[in-house]
Amino acid sequence: IQKENPVFKGIKSGEHYYFVHSYYCKPKEDVTGTTTFYGEEFASSVQKGGLFACQFHPEKSQRAGIRLLNNFLELCKK
Repeated sequence: IQKENPVFKGIKSGEHYYFVHSYYCKPKEDVTGTTTFYGEEFASSVQKGGLFACQFHPEKSQRAGIRLLNNFLELCKK
């Protein structure tokens, strides 16, 4: 976790998430939310203002993914 975000509440750095492919972005500005190492370190999520996007599939990432989705839903209620 590179930047604090309520979406990561209760999620520890180092949790495992499911990736389907090997594509990733190289942000030109400081928007990296998380990084992942898989052969090399890359931005696995980005955030800017009210935008949050991830390269992994939280819905397929078991408990850590469910936690992230629940945190996201809680933010949507506000």
